[in-house]
Amino acid sequence: MRVEYMSNSQLVNELLKKSMDASSYRSRVISNNIANYNTPGYKRHYVTFEETLKDNLNNINMKLTKEKHINNGFEFGQVKEEIDDSTSMRTDGNNVDIDNEMVNNSANALMYNALVTQVNNRLATTRYIINGR
Repeated sequence: MRVEYMSNSQLVNELLKKSMDASSYRSRVISNNIANYNTPGYKRHYVTFEETLKDNLNNINMKLTKEKHINNGFEFGQVKEEIDDSTSMRTDGNNVDIDNEMVNNSANALMYNALVTQVNNRLATTRYIINGR
């Protein structure tokens, strides 16, 4: 997604949304890996988003007209599914490590819950500002 001069609040909201989308997609991919643990020749899949986001943030050159503006052309990065072609752990060609997938699933669930908490806090703050109490 290309960002065209968003306020800081809009930028954070969009980043939270994109992060939740990535986490939700990652959950489905991990579940698919676990389901295919016994499938001969199956290669583990994984989701990239944070790496692309970090690269985009590190490579951005900002010329700001106002402090709260984001440079035209900034992109969060795409949520992509990749295939892990690394060596197989087993003789049947499958490279899914079930223990690693379970750990990844737990870490992803924690991340998603943290993102939901952030969204809820932002909504509560907005509601407080609107209602004045």
